Amino acid sequence: MTSRPLDPIGEAHRQWSARWPAHADQMAAVTSVMRAQQILLGRVEGVLKPHGLTFAAYEALRLLAFTRAGELPMGKMGERLMVHPASVTNVIGRLERRGLVTRRPSPGDRRIVLAEITPAGRELAETATEALHDAGFGLPDLTAEQAAAITGALRAVRVSAGELGP
Repeated sequence: MTSRPLDPIGEAHRQWSARWPAHADQMAAVTSVMRAQQILLGRVEGVLKPHGLTFAAYEALRLLAFTRAGELPMGKMGERLMVHPASVTNVIGRLERRGLVTRRPSPGDRRIVLAEITPAGRELAETATEALHDAGFGLPDLTAEQAAAITGALRAVRVSAGELGP
C-alpha cells in the first residue's frame, strides 16, 4: 500500500485547530493562497522564460499593448499594475534596453514620462500571450468554472482588504 504524501498545509491546520481553533481556517487559507501563488508564478515564469520575460515584464508589455495609443504615463502604469513606481521604472528600463519599449517626456507635461511599446514589444507581447494561453496560464487542469470560483473567492479577499468596493 502506497502512502499519500503529507499535506503540510493540512498538517498545519490540524496543529492550529488543536491550539487556536478560532484561527485555523484563516491560517490555512492564507498559507494556501501563498503556496498557490508560488506554484503559479513558477509555472507562468517558466512559460515566459524562453521569451526572455518575467511576469512583471509581460504584464507591463501587455498593459501597453492594450492601450489605444500603445503608451501610458509611468505613474498610471504603476497604479494599473498595482506595484510601486520604482518597480515600474526597473521593468520599463529592462524592456527599453531590449528595444521593446521607449520612454519620453509627455508633450503636454514634461514632468510626466510616457512608456511606449515598440513594434518588437507588441510582437513579443502577442507571442508570449499565445504561450500563456497554450499553458492555461498555469492552470491547465482547471475548468473555466473552477477558475471563476477562485477569482470570486479572491475578490472577496480584495474587498475585505479595502482594495475594491463591495
